[in-house]
Amino acid sequence: MILHLDAQRVQIVTANITGSAARFVARARHRLAGITLAAGDYLEIGGTAAASGAARLDLLLRAALAFAAILGLLAIALREARNVLLVTANLPFALIGGIAAVWISGIPVSLGAAVGFVTVFGITLRNALMLLSHYRQLVLAEGRPWSRETAHLGAMHRLTPILMTASVTALGLLPLAIRADLPGQEIEGPMAIVILGGLFSSTVLTLLVLPALSLRYGRFKRRADESAGERSNATASSSSRS
Repeated sequence: MILHLDAQRVQIVTANITGSAARFVARARHRLAGITLAAGDYLEIGGTAAASGAARLDLLLRAALAFAAILGLLAIALREARNVLLVTANLPFALIGGIAAVWISGIPVSLGAAVGFVTVFGITLRNALMLLSHYRQLVLAEGRPWSRETAHLGAMHRLTPILMTASVTALGLLPLAIRADLPGQEIEGPMAIVILGGLFSSTVLTLLVLPALSLRYGRFKRRADESAGERSNATASSSSRS
């Protein structure tokens, strides 16, 4: 058949591949680099690899925008720059397990794996925020001194919620991870494997390492405007009683 696209004659060569499309494209480009073409002819690789690359780029851009918005919300919730940095420092905890899961399972770093990393980052941030918010509650609302005992108590209080979140998520994704090599699981399978690995490392390290980091670098204190507001309310209440 003689095909045309944008007023140019086109010859299409299709191939069904196994494994990583990105690796196949890299090898194909290397082999095709030595081919001499006639004037006006050129080669272009499309299909799954091109669509996957565009989707990964779009995912990274959207994830960067979402991360910037999350940092703003964390700053509002925690009100201390050090505490915000502590929450973001928790992200490597999930990265360790996700990378280990990819390496052990031998899956390619595909779009599904990228989605898995973004998802497990969100779960990790949620667990870290829950722990630090409880520390703030213990110190500011209950009047406890920020000490090793308070850090241990807060971690014990949040042990069950964090473990429940990780357990329910892991049980829901386990069937997808087990059947990751089946046809039709090219997205869900790698995603589930990455999330399971990231959940394991982030849960353990959040409960063991984050309390120690919070004890060393965390700051939990009232802002000046809050203290002034409470003093004014107390004065107004005393005046009304008199």
